[in-house]
Amino acid sequence: MPIISEELPRHLASGLKPLYVVHGDALLLAVEAADSIRTAARAAGYSERETFIAEQHFKWGELRNSAQSLSLFAERKIIDLRIPSGKPGVEGGQALQDYVANLSPDILTLISLPKMDWAAQKSQWFGALERHGVMVSADDIPRSALPKWIAGRMKRQEQAVDVPTLEFLADRCEGNLFAAFQEIQKLALLFPAGQLSFEQVKDAVMDVARYDIFKLSEAMLNGDATRFARILDGLRAEGTATTLALWAVSEDIRTLGKLLQAVQRGGNMSDAIRDMRVRKDRQGMIENAARRLKFPFIERALQQAARLDKTIKGLRQGDVWDELLQLGLRFAK
Repeated sequence: MPIISEELPRHLASGLKPLYVVHGDALLLAVEAADSIRTAARAAGYSERETFIAEQHFKWGELRNSAQSLSLFAERKIIDLRIPSGKPGVEGGQALQDYVANLSPDILTLISLPKMDWAAQKSQWFGALERHGVMVSADDIPRSALPKWIAGRMKRQEQAVDVPTLEFLADRCEGNLFAAFQEIQKLALLFPAGQLSFEQVKDAVMDVARYDIFKLSEAMLNGDATRFARILDGLRAEGTATTLALWAVSEDIRTLGKLLQAVQRGGNMSDAIRDMRVRKDRQGMIENAARRLKFPFIERALQQAARLDKTIKGLRQGDVWDELLQLGLRFAK
C-alpha cells in the first residue's frame, strides 16, 4: 500500500498496520514520518522498542530473534530497522522476505530506507515489503508542488498567504526543505494566526534555497527563463564548477537531438524516449521540449555548447557564466 508522507497522519488515525517502510531522499519528511509512526505506536500500547542499524557485518539473525521475543514488561513492541545504504545484500534480502512473511500482530516494524533506484525497487525483497506493508514515500518536494506544501504547513499553524507570496517563499526555499520548515516556523513565532501580507513575509524570510545542476537543466527544458537564471546565479554563488553546469545542460540537449532525429526517421516519440532510457521522472519534460523545438535549433544549441567547452578549457575568450545563461535563455524563446 503506497502513500506519500503528507497522507500519513490521516492513515495513522484509522489504525496501525504491522509493517511500515519509509523511503525517500527528503530527510525532513522521512524523519517526520518515522516519528509519527513511533508516536502512534506508543499511544496504541507498543511500549517497548528495539532499534537495529543494518550496516556492514550486521547479523540478520538478530532481527528474527527480536521478533520472537517480548520482554516481561511489554505486550507489544516496535522494531525499528534502518538500512542506510538501501542495500541489504543477498543474506539481508532473504532475511527481509522471510521476516515480512510472518509478521506478528504484537510487533510493529518500521523500516527506514534512502531513496531507492529503479533496480532496487524491482528486487524481490523490496517487492515483499510492498506486498506486506505500507510504503511511505518521503521524496523531495519538486518546485512545482512546493507552494502547495508550504501552504499546507502554514495551515497547520493557522496562518495563510496569497499565491504570489507562496511563490516567493518557494523561490527562497527551493531544494532545502529543512530550512523551509524552519522559516515557516519562524513566521508562527513572529506573527499571530491569520492572513499574512507579502511585506511581512518578505522582511522575515531568508533566502535559503539550494540548487543543483539537474534543476538547472529542468528549467531549461521547461523554457522557464526566470528560474533558469535564478538557479544559475545560485550555482555560481555556491562555487559549482562550470564543467558540471555545462555537462548537465549539454546531456539534455544531446538527448533532444537524438530524439528529434529518431522522429524525423519515422519513429514514435514515446518509443524513442523509452529506447534511450530517459529517466522516468524526466520523460515528460523531454517529450514536451521535443514537441516545442525544431532540430535546427538543437544543432545551434549544440554548437554553442561546444564553444562553451572551449571557453572553459581556455581555448577561446568569453564569460562562461554569461554564455551559459544565453544558452539556457534560448530555450525560453
